[in-house]
Amino acid sequence: MSRLKEKYQNEIVPALESKFGYKNIMQVPKLDKVVINMGVGEAKENAKLLEAAMGDLEIISGQKPVTTKAKNSIANFKLREGMPIGCKVTLRGEKMYEFVDRLINLALPRVRDFRGVNPNAFDGRGNYALGIKEQLIFPEIEYDKVDKVRGMDVIFVTTANTDEEARELLAQFNMPFAK
Repeated sequence: MSRLKEKYQNEIVPALESKFGYKNIMQVPKLDKVVINMGVGEAKENAKLLEAAMGDLEIISGQKPVTTKAKNSIANFKLREGMPIGCKVTLRGEKMYEFVDRLINLALPRVRDFRGVNPNAFDGRGNYALGIKEQLIFPEIEYDKVDKVRGMDVIFVTTANTDEEARELLAQFNMPFAK
C-alpha cells in the first residue's frame, strides 16, 4: 500500500471526522480520481507532437493515455470535428495515490519561483484543478529527450460536498496552498 493511502486511512480520516463532525465513516471525503490532461494544439499539423506528448504522459503517470478529439469544427483554427488534439489519463486507486505523492513531494517543489498553488481553484463541488506549465518538473522526464516544453492540467476529483471539505482534505495531503 502506498504511504499516502496509509496516511489517509490512519491520520486524515480521524482528523476530518473530528473537524467536520461526521457521524458515518462513509461521509468522510476521499480522493476519487486524478485526471491528467495535456492539450496539444499543434497536433493538427504534426501528428508526431501528439505521440511525443503521449509518451511523456505515459512516463509521468505510469499508465497509457487516450487521445482526446475535437468536439466541433472551428474554421479559424483550421480544426475539424474528430481531429486528435490532446491526450488524457485517469488515475484511480494505488496509481493515483503514488502520482499524488510524487506530485506534492517531488514535482511541485521543483517549480521555479514556487510560492504555492492557488487555493481558490475549486469548482464549487469539491474538485480541484491545477495547471502545470512544464513537464520537466517530474523527475522521470529526462531533460535531453524533451522535444518541446508542454504544460498539463491535473484535476483532483473528490467525494467532498463543499470546497471547504475538499480544501481541508488536500491540505491534509500536504498540498502546498499559497497563503
